[in-house]
Amino acid sequence: MKKMILAAAFAVVAGAAWADPVEGIWQTIPDDNGEFGHVQIAPCGDKLCGTLIRSYDNAGKPMESENVGKMIVWDMVAKGDGSYGSGKIWSPDRDKTYNSKMQMNGNALAVEGCILFVCRDGGTWTRVQ
Repeated sequence: MKKMILAAAFAVVAGAAWADPVEGIWQTIPDDNGEFGHVQIAPCGDKLCGTLIRSYDNAGKPMESENVGKMIVWDMVAKGDGSYGSGKIWSPDRDKTYNSKMQMNGNALAVEGCILFVCRDGGTWTRVQ
């Protein structure tokens, strides 16, 4: 029994030590309507995904949104040196899904999405937590 408890404790500690640096909560830039959100990036299988967990109006006040709980980023793969790619990102204000890549630099996450050869700069998200 002691061995199982020690193994479980080690797994928890090791899991925390191996967490990807991009995991956490990120604040998006304001969209076309001036609204922004908090996206929680976490593992989903062997890739990374981001779910909208809070929405804010153009005055920075929390607001109700049908998009809270929806996946905004999915299938993102760590490429090394803070670079992520091969994923998708959904823009709720335009209801479009883009091929996406991200570049993390400290507490800043530059996000970009493209459809064919047309790219949209998703701006630089800032780490909340």
